[in-house]
Amino acid sequence: MATAEDSRTGEHEGTADPPGWLDRIRATPAGRLTLRIVIGVVGAALVITGLIMVPFPGPGWLVVFAGLAVLATEFTWASRLLAFAKDKVRAATGWLKRQNWFVRIVASALTLLCAGAIIWVSVRLTFGVDLIQEARELLG
Repeated sequence: MATAEDSRTGEHEGTADPPGWLDRIRATPAGRLTLRIVIGVVGAALVITGLIMVPFPGPGWLVVFAGLAVLATEFTWASRLLAFAKDKVRAATGWLKRQNWFVRIVASALTLLCAGAIIWVSVRLTFGVDLIQEARELLG
């Protein structure tokens, strides 16, 4: 008799799931190598793109973690790094939650200050525009 667990795992009366498309690719040495290369390139591109996005408003760290998750499907070092990063983020978040409102406000202000400094330096180096000077001229 089939159970709910059997229907989720695809097992029914002694039969196993047919191999998925990734299993069919991994079945040959050339397929395994090609899959590792593709996953490596896509994962690395996501991590690099996410790291570039980190100082700017938006999902920079989310993209970094997504890239690590992609890499973790084929590389054990990426799986270990992803687990380590998740633990550190959980620990930092837990620590911040246990702090009083003053520490939270200071941490938020420092984060915003660092992000603003990174954006100012990026705009200055990329476009040659000093945002502080532009703001002074606009207000003065």
